[in-house]
Amino acid sequence: MAFQRSHRLNLLRLVVLLLVALAGIKFLFRDSFTLELHKHVSKDSEFWGDAGDTGQDTGPQSQALEVPVAKITAPRQEAGQQVPKDVSATEMRLVHLDLKGAAPRVSYLEQVFPLLSQLGANGILIEYEDMFPFKGELEILRSPYAYSEEDVERIQQLAELHKLEVVPLVQTFGHVEFILKHEKYQHLREVERFPNSFNPHLPDTLALLKSILSQVMEKHRRSTWIHIGADEVFHLGEGMDSKNWMSRNKGDTGTMYLNHIKEVLGFIAAQYWGLRALMWDDMLRKISVGALRESGIAKHVSPVVWFYAPDFEAEQIGPFLAKYAESGFEAVWFASAFKGTTGPAQSWPPLSYHLKNHLSWLKVMQALPRLAPLRCQGIVLTGWQRYDHYSVLCELLPVGIPSLAVCLQTLVNGGFTEETKRKVLDALGFQSMQLEQSTCEGRGAFPGAEIYHMVEQVNGHLKESILKALEEESAIKGWFSPYHRKRQFGNPRNLESFGSKVLKLHEDWESFVHDLRAHLERVYFPDTVEEWLEENINPYLDQLRDLVRDYRAIIRLNARPKVM
Repeated sequence: MAFQRSHRLNLLRLVVLLLVALAGIKFLFRDSFTLELHKHVSKDSEFWGDAGDTGQDTGPQSQALEVPVAKITAPRQEAGQQVPKDVSATEMRLVHLDLKGAAPRVSYLEQVFPLLSQLGANGILIEYEDMFPFKGELEILRSPYAYSEEDVERIQQLAELHKLEVVPLVQTFGHVEFILKHEKYQHLREVERFPNSFNPHLPDTLALLKSILSQVMEKHRRSTWIHIGADEVFHLGEGMDSKNWMSRNKGDTGTMYLNHIKEVLGFIAAQYWGLRALMWDDMLRKISVGALRESGIAKHVSPVVWFYAPDFEAEQIGPFLAKYAESGFEAVWFASAFKGTTGPAQSWPPLSYHLKNHLSWLKVMQALPRLAPLRCQGIVLTGWQRYDHYSVLCELLPVGIPSLAVCLQTLVNGGFTEETKRKVLDALGFQSMQLEQSTCEGRGAFPGAEIYHMVEQVNGHLKESILKALEEESAIKGWFSPYHRKRQFGNPRNLESFGSKVLKLHEDWESFVHDLRAHLERVYFPDTVEEWLEENINPYLDQLRDLVRDYRAIIRLNARPKVM
């Protein structure tokens, strides 16, 4: 009897030990097991949960957000092969590199990354668009000047060297003009006439996105975050497929939007264990709390609340934050702007405007505990290079660096004091700075300082000097009008009264543009150089070039009769 009792006790102890061990394993790897299960569960089998359980564990200190996030090495690997990397306690400051226009050469990024780190950035958000080296079926999406695979790897090496987290941004719903402009993918448009947004009802849409995301993540094995864009999904609900869906399902555009986002996030969660997702929040602002909670996306993505106005109060952002907290989100990001938000053709960033935007965001961060039970994970300093794929270029990156420096240091120091200003000036190699005039005095010692000064000359003097010569010179208006030039009719005596001045002005500006082109070519690819010169130089200099051409032609005619 004693032996049997002892045997039973030993068996009981063994069972208890096994249960404890299993519980420990489940605790350590519960996220991995959950995500592995997701691969085998369809969206129709409550993969996203229902309205009744989305409200659980929504506090700012939820354990789900405290689990160390593994470093991603796409494609999917076993959890045991990955090295934990916990950056959840670090507020991140990402500098946005918008590559859908004026993508810098890698050699220029090599010079800029140390400065970004010095100024207080700890990450970069890279919006590749057509600059990514897509291959195979996706090769058609590549720009002729797209980065090579070696370039993408070099960018990440440089970022890692300077302690900058790399977060790739892949647009997955709107702003996909670079994809849908191609005939091959036109059938995926929400509205046939417009290339802005995907039709979310076609299976080929998700299949294409999976291919794009897979190729991008394959080349970003170090990244622990991905941004899925999803902002400004213009014309959603206007396509015939969407109208039919809403009619059949008694649904709305918000539900339709969330269904597509769930598909995208589901793919990411299933394929890339631990990879955390971000998305722009503007489309979420229009969707009800009930729909957001029912979708369950709060468990899989953090909204990036963007607002670019110079002066706003924390209370203006508060309703959005309260809504997201109520919808189940536990953390948010914010997005400011250091350039690219004050006009589609803006070529010079207004310093005071962007500084005020960041001061306003500091007030929001300070007020966050009383506005909503959310945790701020970071802020993206956006630097838009185009408003969309079809628009002209905004401010070039070298021109925007002083603004970026002011904005980063404002965030780092919690405000913009004289001491902060001195740090910015020292970092950039300037002697002084006039915020309201958006000017900096001194030679400058940052990468691209020559371009900064030369663009300043273009903005301040090119147009003014040429228009003054053409419109205010009385001799030109009196003896070399469009009528005279068209009929090749002129007296050398009158022409020579203004000729030397005009020829000198033309010579000076042509020499200046020659030097500017050389500096631009060191930073940018040929397509950017040509576009910027064509948009910012040629509209004015071409007028002077035409006048000089006609002047030389007519003065050689030696006062002949007019051509009728």
